[in-house]
Amino acid sequence: MSEQRRAVPQPSGRRSHVSTALVLLALVLVSVNLRPAITTVAGVMAQVPGVFGLDPALLPLLGTLPVFAFGVSGPIGPWLARRLGTGRAVAVALMVLAAALIVRSTVPALLLPGTFLAGMSIMTASVLVPQIVKANRGTGWWTGLCTMGFGLGAALGAGLVQPLELAFGGNLPSALAVWAVPALIGAFLIHRSGGRPTAAVASPASVTTAVGATAVGAKADGAPGAPSDVSTPLRRQRTAWAVTAFFGLQAMLYFAITSWLAVYLVSRGLGPADAAALLAWFSLAGLPASLLAPVLASRPAILRILAPGLGLSVAAALLGVLAAPAELQFLAVGILGVVQSAGFGLGMALMVIRSAGPESAGKLSAMSQGFGFALASLGPLLAGLLHEITGGWEVTFCVLAAEAVVLAVAGFFAIRGPLVSVGPGTVRGQSSGVSSRYEQLIIDEPAK
Repeated sequence: MSEQRRAVPQPSGRRSHVSTALVLLALVLVSVNLRPAITTVAGVMAQVPGVFGLDPALLPLLGTLPVFAFGVSGPIGPWLARRLGTGRAVAVALMVLAAALIVRSTVPALLLPGTFLAGMSIMTASVLVPQIVKANRGTGWWTGLCTMGFGLGAALGAGLVQPLELAFGGNLPSALAVWAVPALIGAFLIHRSGGRPTAAVASPASVTTAVGATAVGAKADGAPGAPSDVSTPLRRQRTAWAVTAFFGLQAMLYFAITSWLAVYLVSRGLGPADAAALLAWFSLAGLPASLLAPVLASRPAILRILAPGLGLSVAAALLGVLAAPAELQFLAVGILGVVQSAGFGLGMALMVIRSAGPESAGKLSAMSQGFGFALASLGPLLAGLLHEITGGWEVTFCVLAAEAVVLAVAGFFAIRGPLVSVGPGTVRGQSSGVSSRYEQLIIDEPAK
């Protein structure tokens, strides 16, 4: 399918600005909805067996099911988008998410299947967010706001589930099911505005100019910033695998940290309440970084340092948490939260800035998040197994730090090589008729 933008009438002036704002608002609300289904249950895990009659031995499965669903449902988003359009596909995913949240909360026997279905719905919507950003010429601020929405949703889910339970008279199922309401609101907004590009399209003349400029700027096939051969399958494009590795490794680290950080802190002498508060601080401290990382990534000179540098920073921060005394854990955990969240923001941004157009962004997102979350599901298991075998945390943290170094290597390769491109008709240096600042600067560099 061609990724060239078709010339269609576009709104202008105030109406265009309002439409763009609505798309961005819809995307942020979609992002906020893609984590509470997980963190609400994590926040009340101890109550689940008594309320839902679940065998306590199945609690680890309950925690793993969403991540496993992420890993197997990546292709659903692009498939659904081709048939319904991107905005409608995300709306359908959110409506299914709302239904899953209600069903798993009101029918105890469907707690596990409902959680799995919720995970599939989250993944279906998540992989299409970069595609909508790309189609609407979204800047780094767009990607940053969306990635911050993920973190905000996670914090809200974990922080509000117990107050909501009290507000509903101690009824935990109602406190879990009420999150279907924002999901339905997000579905309505993205259906109305999220599937249609709001920015003006490039004229045929500008497309021709871009092609000519790229032909002059590129030294050879495979020069940095040049799109991959349009006939090359996604699985054979090295940039796609580098971006996938980067996203998967940072997700693996995230789930390993969030699963075991509180347990580690308790072993260091902190009380359970203090350990839970530091886990929440880990998420909150990273919110500004998840916003700013995609913005900074739009600057090529910074991106060259940022991509590998974040991996090394995560490694250093992990060792800092391991070495810091209890009284300095607030600072050490905060630093870890900043660099870890920045890695997630960059991982989402790479799906946009390293793809040649909206369709490529959607398929790269599906590949990165599909394989990435499948890899991420191993993080908590690996960390827990190392802790059980060694009886301590030193080996666990050192192995996670080594993984962060591999993350730095993946980041190094993710920002080099050709852009990811799928389907015939993609214009070199263009993103569906739109050349991003990052792409144009990188393309022009070989000629300097």
